[in-house]
Amino acid sequence: MPYQPRKAAQIIAFFAMKEGGKINVLKVVKLVYLADRESVRRRGHPILDESRVSMPHGPVNSLTLDYLNGFYRNDGGWSQFLADRANNDVGLANGEITHEMLDELSQREIGILDNTWAEFGDMDRFDLADWTHENIAEWEDPNGSSRQIPLERMISAVGLDKPIERARELESLNKATSFLASL
Repeated sequence: MPYQPRKAAQIIAFFAMKEGGKINVLKVVKLVYLADRESVRRRGHPILDESRVSMPHGPVNSLTLDYLNGFYRNDGGWSQFLADRANNDVGLANGEITHEMLDELSQREIGILDNTWAEFGDMDRFDLADWTHENIAEWEDPNGSSRQIPLERMISAVGLDKPIERARELESLNKATSFLASL
């Protein structure tokens, strides 16, 4: 399945709502990554289909970070939920987002987001980055750059068996879904 910017925006909006209407970009990219990681642990697949990378401040979902940084003109529904980034924060569009508007997210995904917030929401951005350095086995220090985190490494790190086979199955399913969606 291709990347879903509207769904990613709803995930960030969820966390921004929890934070009171706006959230630090470093903090939210860590929360998005941790939610995807928990989804892999629980369901065998991430919430968002995108590549992930190790960066100096920890692991991130790369396309989501690109959208947060304003790299895409066609925002795919992103701006319905999020205002443009202001310095190091991103806030809700129009300040009037409700849980009912988060229609891209399943109840299970909302549960994963709630649990991620309950575990990490009180941490500030730097404590959260430090936590990911110490506790996320698939993160590798990129020495000032970025380094790809293969899905099979995340699958293995959360304790699932047959990580290579699982990653290939997910890639195959995503390609088939993308093909069928294009018909």
